[in-house]
Amino acid sequence: MKWVLHGVLAVLALLVVAFLIFRTPDTDAAEMRAKYGGLPSQFVEIGNGVSVHLRDEGPKDAPAIILLHGSNADLHTWEPWVEGLKDQYRLIRFDQVGHGLTGPDPKDDYSRANYVADIAEVADALGLERFILGGNSMGGKHALAFAVAHPERVAGLVLVDGSGGPMLDLAKDKPEVKQKESGGGGGNIGFAIARMPGINRLVEQITPRALIARSLEQSVSVKSVASEAAVDRYWELLRYPGNRRATLKRFSQPYDPLTEAEIAAVATPTLILWGEEDRLIPVEAGRWLDKTMPASTLVVYPKIGHLPQEEAVEATLGDLVPWLEALTGTPTDRAPPA
Repeated sequence: MKWVLHGVLAVLALLVVAFLIFRTPDTDAAEMRAKYGGLPSQFVEIGNGVSVHLRDEGPKDAPAIILLHGSNADLHTWEPWVEGLKDQYRLIRFDQVGHGLTGPDPKDDYSRANYVADIAEVADALGLERFILGGNSMGGKHALAFAVAHPERVAGLVLVDGSGGPMLDLAKDKPEVKQKESGGGGGNIGFAIARMPGINRLVEQITPRALIARSLEQSVSVKSVASEAAVDRYWELLRYPGNRRATLKRFSQPYDPLTEAEIAAVATPTLILWGEEDRLIPVEAGRWLDKTMPASTLVVYPKIGHLPQEEAVEATLGDLVPWLEALTGTPTDRAPPA
């Protein structure tokens, strides 16, 4: 029996050594704030112990646009749009709870209702009564949900490969694009692992950079978007204290879509932008939204994946700018895309 005991102890020792070798600890909060939270970043208290990392750029008296990032992303995903719009519009973007430098929600509340409440609190803190609201992926779901809950506050909606709709059965005619849920995740190794019971617990302590690189590369068609700097940012901010546990809590919750009736009742002017090659949320979900929403316009970008705002900067701004001008009456002094 001694050899059995020795064998068990040897295996345990190997496991401990492997854990110590491959463990990726949390990043240092102060270092991350210094690296990713410099000017024009600010941290705004919105109640319940939440200090939101946000950037508020452009003329304060211009039409305001709030932009919401997707799951496991952060406010930096909107940098190309901000650079293209901030001369004529007020651009606000913030790290939602469980993401970026905002970090985890003190009450571990990652419900749709709480995300919607946070949008209202950020807008109130900045003195915004009515604004244009945009979102990518998960951020699109939260933007759509906010428009359902507070239609009087939303002057326009911009949904970029947004989730939030009911699950679609896309397997009938195109089994290769079967959509498990309109929240995304199919075809992406990072999201898949985050949903695996048991295995996902390791993610809280062992999150290889290579996994994040692979996940980001699978999300986009324009591979230059998955640059070394971008992978570093995703990897480091995912490991910001509390964000990995928040991610596991979010992914452990059942998908909570808006109903078709709720979406059909959104009369807000809406621009829907979608990458035709999106593997997380197939373009059919965007077409369904356009068919269901009464005041929408859909633009689909060939050879583009899940992040059109980064993969097709000129093309998306080329469609967004005239839509904003028609909505707000604000002329934009911007050269047309080449």
